Amino acid sequence: MRVTRTFLAVPANHRRMVESAARSAADAVFLDLEDAVPQDQKEAALTGAIEAINELDWGKKTVSVRVNVPGCGTIETEIARLSTFAPRLDTLLVPKVERTADIDSVVDMLGKYGQHRSRPVGLEVMIETALGLVNCEQIAGHSPLIDSLHFGVGDFSASIGAKGIDIGLSHPAYQLTSRSQQGDCTSSALDMWAYPMMRILVAARAHRLRAIDGPCGAFRDAALTSALAIKAATLGYDGKQVIHPCQIDATHGAFVPSDDELQNARRVIAALTEAEKEGRGAVQVDGKLVDYANIRMAERLLAMGRTTDV
Repeated sequence: MRVTRTFLAVPANHRRMVESAARSAADAVFLDLEDAVPQDQKEAALTGAIEAINELDWGKKTVSVRVNVPGCGTIETEIARLSTFAPRLDTLLVPKVERTADIDSVVDMLGKYGQHRSRPVGLEVMIETALGLVNCEQIAGHSPLIDSLHFGVGDFSASIGAKGIDIGLSHPAYQLTSRSQQGDCTSSALDMWAYPMMRILVAARAHRLRAIDGPCGAFRDAALTSALAIKAATLGYDGKQVIHPCQIDATHGAFVPSDDELQNARRVIAALTEAEKEGRGAVQVDGKLVDYANIRMAERLLAMGRTTDV
């Protein structure tokens, strides 16, 4: 699986920004032809994406292009030209996927225009509407070309009619309010995006795909950027989109286990390994029962740690 802890978005029609993205420490970059590009700049963005993919040094980064939505008038031209003239391209990021038919149309175009390629272009699928979420399980398993599911939190918010205009944030009014025995009301904040995040993650894992969270729009707020990345990493996501290079370090760090976490994982594995020699499948570590489920959790942490230098 690709390592994409940080997935940097950059408009393809701004060469200087694209050059900065290529030099950045992001694991992956997507050159945007969709939401970050005005309608009258779409053609320039496509040309700019192809030139940048061919001319810049991308190192080990995953290089992706976010095409326009399936069914639009430009997507076939975009896929045709990218397939033909951008051999370094790794994946297409397909926005607003709602049905398996959307995947079929993109796969058909890749087959039509990418027959000459030495390796196929993978698909990164954005789930960012109510209908897309309803169908995400079927979408995730629909094609072997699909590499990942991305949560498009901004458009999803608009799709369901949620209040607020801050991408990635829960509205402060979204709270659980209860009344105490004394008659006082108390409120606690809730996460508006817990359900779609979990559903997308489960769909991705069921089909052995990566799961990538949407961006934190408040890119100048390092604390908020870090907190939202930690939330996604703790839930089990593989990475998170970022919209500015200044978010890369804080976001990247959230998906790298700490030394204490790695040490504890190794202790758990070592303890059960010793227990196995005595014919036991469970052992106590620090007052907690450890069995093979804990081992699988510990191995996941160690695997995350091994990607640090990738």
